[in-house]
Amino acid sequence: MKQKILISLIILLGIIYIFFIPAEPANIKLSFKVIPMLLIIWLASLQKAPPNTSYKNWLLLGLLFCMIGDATLQWFLFGLTSFLIGHICYIVAFVQLKEKVIAKPAAMLLLLYGGFMIIWIAGTVFKTGDHILAVAVVAYIAVILTMGWTAIQTNTKLATFGALSFIFSDSILSINMFITDVPFSHALIMVSYYGAQLLFAISISYYSVIRKKVLE
Repeated sequence: MKQKILISLIILLGIIYIFFIPAEPANIKLSFKVIPMLLIIWLASLQKAPPNTSYKNWLLLGLLFCMIGDATLQWFLFGLTSFLIGHICYIVAFVQLKEKVIAKPAAMLLLLYGGFMIIWIAGTVFKTGDHILAVAVVAYIAVILTMGWTAIQTNTKLATFGALSFIFSDSILSINMFITDVPFSHALIMVSYYGAQLLFAISISYYSVIRKKVLE
C-alpha cells in the first residue's frame, strides 16, 4: 500500500512540475524538478533486492547520479557527466541480469540510430568549434545506447521500456538544445524521463521475484 501511494505521489508531483510550475523563480522550479527523483529513489530503496546480485545498489547509484544531473544541468558539462555516470551504473546493473543475446534487428536499429545521432548532434556541435563538447556528446550517445543494449538483454519489459524511454527523452533534449526548438519539448522530455526512472525503480522487486524462482 505504501508503495502504491508513493507511486501515485511521484506521478502527481511530476505532473505538477511539468505542467504547472512556472520557469521563474528558477530555484523553485529546480526544487520541484528534483522532488519526484527523490521519491523515486525512496521507492527504489523500498524494493526487495534480487538475490545474489548488486542490481539494487547499482540502480540506486544510477538514480542518485541522474538526480544530481537534474540539479546541475544548467552547468551542461557537469550535468552531462553526472548523467553519464548514472548510465554506467545502469549498465553494470543490467549486465548482471543478462538473459539473452540482443536480437539482430534491435541491435541494428540501435547502431543505426546511434550513428545518425552522432553525425547529426555531435557533428553540429563540432561545427560550432566546441570540440570538447562534441566529444562529450559522442561519449554520452555511446553510453546511453549501451545502456539500452544491456537493458534489452535482460529480456524484461520494465528495463527495456525504461531504457527506450530514457533514450527518447535525451534525444528530444539534444535536438531541442543543439538543433532546433521541438514543440512541447519540456513535457516530452520530462514525462519520458520520469517514466524511465520510475520503471527502473519498480524493476528491482520484479527482478527479485524472477531471480528467486530461478534460484529455486
